[in-house]
Amino acid sequence: MNNKLGKQTVKINDVGIISSAAIVGEKEGEGPLADSFDIVLPDNEWNEKTWEKTESKMQREAVKLSLTKIGLTTENVDRIFSGDLLNQCIGAAFGLRDLDIPYYGIYGACSTMVEGISLAAQVVDGGFADIAAAVTSSHFCTAERQYRNPLEYGGQRTPSAQWTVTGAGSAILKKGEGDVKVTHITAGKIVDMGVKDANNMGGAMAPAAYSTLKAHFKELNISPSEYDLIVTGDLGKIGAEILVELLQKDGIDISPNYKDCGCMIYNIEEQDVHAGASGCGCIGSVLCGHLLPLMRKKEIKRLLAVGTGALLSPTSTLQGETVPTIAHAVSLKTRE
Repeated sequence: MNNKLGKQTVKINDVGIISSAAIVGEKEGEGPLADSFDIVLPDNEWNEKTWEKTESKMQREAVKLSLTKIGLTTENVDRIFSGDLLNQCIGAAFGLRDLDIPYYGIYGACSTMVEGISLAAQVVDGGFADIAAAVTSSHFCTAERQYRNPLEYGGQRTPSAQWTVTGAGSAILKKGEGDVKVTHITAGKIVDMGVKDANNMGGAMAPAAYSTLKAHFKELNISPSEYDLIVTGDLGKIGAEILVELLQKDGIDISPNYKDCGCMIYNIEEQDVHAGASGCGCIGSVLCGHLLPLMRKKEIKRLLAVGTGALLSPTSTLQGETVPTIAHAVSLKTRE
């Protein structure tokens, strides 16, 4: 059966998200979505010796928790797709190494959660796995250490800078089950508009979200009103405004039913996060901890989740490179 609906969009026949779990840090636990998360860390270390070990632990425990909720163990999982922001995805590799699950390490920067769900859904739909998992994470302290400065440096942030979420999300997928179905996937293309400011990732990523959303609406021949809610991963205030404006110029208005996870997880005015949130754990924790439970309650029946990622590295930044970006979309629907 040919499920291709265009260059970028495919149809998923009957794969559901049967469970999810989200773990976040202290700052996220002080935000407006605090009650949505399964675990709020008491501190940045969570009884580990390094922040990187903490991030690995978050991934591992998120997977185990999402399985425990439905009475499964790691032995029931055929494939796991995971990644993070750290060099060589060590958060995922070290965190999941003892789970004894066939593992695919992926990197989509902050789009990794949606990328993972997209790949897991296709593998299950194709009959190559009965149950698959998607998990990702980020940690404010590990991201600062890798991408910017030693945390102790305390450098001043630009107004366009975003705060990396300390959080992890895990989703478990299975064919024919689950209150929330994956119906369509739109894979993104790399978009690079020449932005070199690594502190303006929202502005850099907005064109990638625009490209993927345009393709999604065109290849499915639908309008934004098809969805109760459209969310992007972590464009923040600046990127979200740019995205809405770009689409409006093409006669597409997402503003009535659009939100950005980077603006949802914190109280931007009170928590001093400048332009909002970023990080793999942003859409990972908001989707797995907040939005999927709302769908299970049928408070949201149709959701389009667009993961956005800045594909830069410390090396590329030091070499004066631009910031290539990506956005992947997954369409979710409550089961009738």
